[in-house]
Amino acid sequence: MQRLKSLGILGGTFDPIHYGHIVAAECARDACHLDRVLFVPAARPPHKDLNEVLDSQHRFEMVKMAVQDNPDFAASALELKREGLSYTVETIASYQQEFPGAKIFFIIGVDALLLINTWKDVERLATLCNFIVVTRPGYHLRHEEEPFREIPAAIWEKILLVPIPGLYISSSDIRQRVAKGQTIKYLLPPAIEEYILKNDLYTEEEAAND
Repeated sequence: MQRLKSLGILGGTFDPIHYGHIVAAECARDACHLDRVLFVPAARPPHKDLNEVLDSQHRFEMVKMAVQDNPDFAASALELKREGLSYTVETIASYQQEFPGAKIFFIIGVDALLLINTWKDVERLATLCNFIVVTRPGYHLRHEEEPFREIPAAIWEKILLVPIPGLYISSSDIRQRVAKGQTIKYLLPPAIEEYILKNDLYTEEEAAND
């Protein structure tokens, strides 16, 4: 087992993974000197209808392809192998056991941060890891201001802000573009674009529920 001093965790449905995810991970790795960043696709996200999420095997294959050329990145199937809903607190606890002694950083965006008080065992989660919040340049978070007042103090004390380029790419937009027959070139790695088209993913029928 490789001994890591610092480990970044980027979770999500990755439906599909795109350059926004990859750039966020790289900026977090660089700013916080992370030894490795794990991309962790969720099997059953608690906040989404499973019928609206692409099959986990396809999502995991795309994540593996997206990170394979970066030795500091890796795809993890931890949540895909676990039965039931994918809860961050359980995932982080598992990585603590797998990488003893490593300081763990959970990478999230502002939108996810604003919902963090609805997550399972958030107070325990605050004891397990730090939080890298990726934001657009010049963005400021103030706990005393709305809408950040609802964020638990235990979480707030563990937050590190990392500015990233504003790429404005979303997985939902990519799915909709594919369904409409529009280009997705330069929104995600070429191998992912090829995989989506080859496997006929995100067709009009599949995207109808978005």
